[in-house]
Amino acid sequence: MQQQLAEIEARALAAVHEAKSAEQLAELKVAYLGKKGEITSVSRMMGQLSPEERPVLGAAVNQAKSNVEQAVARRMAELKAEEQNARLASEVIDVTLPGRRISKGGRHILSLVQEQMEDIFIGMGYTVEEGPQVEYDYYNFEALNLPPEHPARDMQDSFYFSERMLLRTQTSPVQVRTMEKMGGKLPVKIISPGVVYRRDDDATHSPMFHQMEGLLIDERVTFADLNGTLLAFARQMFGAEREVRMRPSYFPFTEPSAEVDISCFNCGGKGCRLCKGSGWIEVLGSGQVHPKVLEMSGYDPEKCSGFAFGMGIERIAMLKYGITDLRLMYDNDVRFLSSF
Repeated sequence: MQQQLAEIEARALAAVHEAKSAEQLAELKVAYLGKKGEITSVSRMMGQLSPEERPVLGAAVNQAKSNVEQAVARRMAELKAEEQNARLASEVIDVTLPGRRISKGGRHILSLVQEQMEDIFIGMGYTVEEGPQVEYDYYNFEALNLPPEHPARDMQDSFYFSERMLLRTQTSPVQVRTMEKMGGKLPVKIISPGVVYRRDDDATHSPMFHQMEGLLIDERVTFADLNGTLLAFARQMFGAEREVRMRPSYFPFTEPSAEVDISCFNCGGKGCRLCKGSGWIEVLGSGQVHPKVLEMSGYDPEKCSGFAFGMGIERIAMLKYGITDLRLMYDNDVRFLSSF
């Protein structure tokens, strides 16, 4: 049997050496080393041998298998090297050709505008605060002087999960949470940017949009401080020649309240299509913090006062870059987004 095994091994090694492809090697490996292979079949004959001869034949079979496996591995490496050399010999690579540019991503226009707005207010000494997007009705409405029966709630058509929880309609809850966390300490000087949700969907509204609100509470804070703050913001965001105009308005959480316009940066206040001939563009809402809001968050309105303001980041981006349709910022059209 050992003589037979030696002959099979010799045939296998010769066949492996002559193999011209990886497919042939695979077939030879099965033919000689597979379950029904020739070398494997020799080991099944050990039952015919005496106990003394079996270990000898078993060792010989294992050695033959090892020799064939090593020969297959060597021949496979040789074939791969031959294939690679042939490919290198046939291919011509022009190393003088310019390389292909790797396309790089960029910041989304809303991220760019939000960061610019944050930088302006941080330069005035404000800190950035954030809060949950799924909010309690108490923080979103009640703590802002909007009890359940208040008609002003209809102005903010909301997405509710239950009677007590909803997707926040404004970032004002962050102001309430910050005042509670401060525990009556002064000053409070924050901005709260983030995503908010309302049931609107047209060229100038989206059911999800971004808002930035600001809050300042301290001793003897007046409307003049609010006006100066917003004037500084408008001039840094839209140009040094901008002016600010405040018009009386109504918000449940501020008293008195004002809508804030800036002089048109397209026509310089003379009147154009952008400002609809008025010379002014509406930008945001603001006002002095309502005494009830101060009281509910642990502040004494007799000892301190404050102002708050809120603006849509999409609105600022549309005005700054002349975008006519808010939905363009959510279409993920790289041609549009790469413009910024």
